[in-house]
Amino acid sequence: MIITPDLKQNILYTVYFTITHNVPVFVYGTGILVSIVLAIIRPSRSYIFFLLGFILLLFAYEYQKHILDGLKEQTINALITIQEHNKVRRLVNIILVRAAPILLPLGGWGLVIMGIYLFKREREKNATKTR
Repeated sequence: MIITPDLKQNILYTVYFTITHNVPVFVYGTGILVSIVLAIIRPSRSYIFFLLGFILLLFAYEYQKHILDGLKEQTINALITIQEHNKVRRLVNIILVRAAPILLPLGGWGLVIMGIYLFKREREKNATKTR
């Protein structure tokens, strides 16, 4: 099979845009894998907080990119069938469109920061024991 120059260019563009679109997924996925390995090798609360934080960050990214529009539409269609309910529509928009995209990453980073705090506290505790 002969690959023409335009097909080579299109393949490179596809790979490039796939990678650039998914950089946060690669970073959070790496954080999840490292947290799992560390939690298996040396279980501690800090590694579990890291793991939960990176899982929540990955979910927040995917929620905003791929889940939000469909979930919003599906929820509105399920709640508003015959008669229009503007309060329900407004409440769904506040929760799903405004609050969740802010609270999910904040929760994820909060868990990662809590993991860092616990990790430092454990190291300080171990350092005082060895003195």
